[in-house]
Amino acid sequence: MAEPILSLHGIAKHYGPVRALDAVDFEVAAGEIVSLVGDNGAGKSTMVKIMSGAVRPSAGEIRFAGRAVSFASPHDAREAGIETVYQDLAVVPELDAEANLFLGREWTGSGPISRFFLDKRRMRRAAEEHIASLKVNLKSTRQPVGLLSGGQRQSVAVARAILWGRKVVILDEPTAALGVRESRGVLDLVLELRARGFGVVMVSHSMPHIFEVSDRIFVLRHGRRAGFVERAAVTMNDVVGMITGVAVSESMTVREAGHS
Repeated sequence: MAEPILSLHGIAKHYGPVRALDAVDFEVAAGEIVSLVGDNGAGKSTMVKIMSGAVRPSAGEIRFAGRAVSFASPHDAREAGIETVYQDLAVVPELDAEANLFLGREWTGSGPISRFFLDKRRMRRAAEEHIASLKVNLKSTRQPVGLLSGGQRQSVAVARAILWGRKVVILDEPTAALGVRESRGVLDLVLELRARGFGVVMVSHSMPHIFEVSDRIFVLRHGRRAGFVERAAVTMNDVVGMITGVAVSESMTVREAGHS
């Protein structure tokens, strides 16, 4: 396995007496998809927030691109090269796909006067080329996002992460509430992220989707690491067993030990 692009070492997060995370170790390499799974309340959301800079850990170390880092805000994480697509997508329904792709990162002209104005023509051309290169099913990048289907909105959010992310993309339930066809389109984008060399962290409850695209699977249970396994070395029942705390086979424990 390649050197991790993002890793957590002994990460803990306490809210008073509540231990949301306790001594968690985690890693993802460039060009790898790691699925983060666990039951409700296992600590997945807290872990995502720590990796994306929205929450600071109570203890432990985060390493990114080979050096220790401390993210004070999501802006810090984005500046480092980590993009996060939350379940609520953070898209603006009233704006079109083009505007959502460049939201908060709009391009302006380069001249002494034009630098005070948006370069809409250049952003439109770049948005159209980017969407086309990803084979996202949109009739037009000028269509308001609020009029798009759930899968199309998710695709726009992931496309934005691909456009601006440089090293790591975190996806929070990217196929939740989507139909089979729309899920297929989003999963294709997830695979495209890996093909472009991103480290991908995908939170999901869908075992079929996890087993379709993951390289490794990281299991949280009660805020602790319950397993970190090669997807090809386990079955869905093995992973469900780790999520629920059901004992797994001796051979399963041996396979996991190689990646601890």
